[in-house]
Amino acid sequence: MPSAPAAAAARPVPRRRRRWRPSAKLGFTAWAMAVFAFLYLPILVMVIFAFDKPSATSLAAHPGVAPCDIPPAQIGNITVWNGFTGCWFSAGLHDPTFIPAILTSLQIAAEAAIISTALGLLAALALARMKPRVRAPFDAVVYLVLVVPEIVIAVALLIFFVQARTHFSGFPALGKPTILLGQVVFNAAVAMLIIRARFVGMGDVLEEAAYDLGSGPLATFRQVTLPRLAPGILAAALLSFTFSFDDYVIPAFTNGTTNTWPIVLFSAVRFGLTPAVNALATLMLAATVLAVVITALVLRRGRAQVGPGQETGTGLDSALGLR
Repeated sequence: MPSAPAAAAARPVPRRRRRWRPSAKLGFTAWAMAVFAFLYLPILVMVIFAFDKPSATSLAAHPGVAPCDIPPAQIGNITVWNGFTGCWFSAGLHDPTFIPAILTSLQIAAEAAIISTALGLLAALALARMKPRVRAPFDAVVYLVLVVPEIVIAVALLIFFVQARTHFSGFPALGKPTILLGQVVFNAAVAMLIIRARFVGMGDVLEEAAYDLGSGPLATFRQVTLPRLAPGILAAALLSFTFSFDDYVIPAFTNGTTNTWPIVLFSAVRFGLTPAVNALATLMLAATVLAVVITALVLRRGRAQVGPGQETGTGLDSALGLR
């Protein structure tokens, strides 16, 4: 017959129910989701209403007229969903006000991307080989461009351009050239950081091997350094194009009589909102997201092969120097 202590030990111990307590991780996750919803839900609403039809009253008042050919003042309430239509994209792209602005923005963005990437490449190669004491002031100037609010840079550029035009007759007036110069000031700093992070991360083992085999500086740069920097250079060019294409603040201060696409869109929103504006803004959003995604994929697929003990960037955050 089992003893009392043995019988007590054989009894099953009842499990205590754990109280559910929200953890810190769950709280931060919920907060992050709320922040993302606050940021992106308005964009989602804009995309949805880019396919909105005019009101039923407006359609009834214009029989036989295509929905997107109704005058903007007679479209009706476009903040209420009235039905699906995709004609606003065609109407916006065939608008004589928007097409010149789109072409101007594309031209300025392409030129700014090329110039900024070239300047960023040269600065990255030079700064990476400088001594820390000499490099520190240049680093401070580059980071200052990124930290200072863009509105401050835009006002400073406007004053500088006006004064330069006053004292030097050969300096261009406010317009497309000044917009381009203002874009290059910011984008060159971004391009330099991306290319420099790539250059520092890939190491100098292959360059030293090329020198040991008798290759000169130009041949080493052309055959060894430049191909390995290609993903970073492409990423810098794409980001420079994106930042320049959808920038509003600097062109608004330095445009003179030149209108870029963001400026025209902002004017359309102030003086008469139509779904065509939502459609064009959706196209701008799609182009921006596509460029950023391509940039991230290029950086991830173009991973640098380095020696032992050296780190290599595998994504856009590494190219930007964030890890």
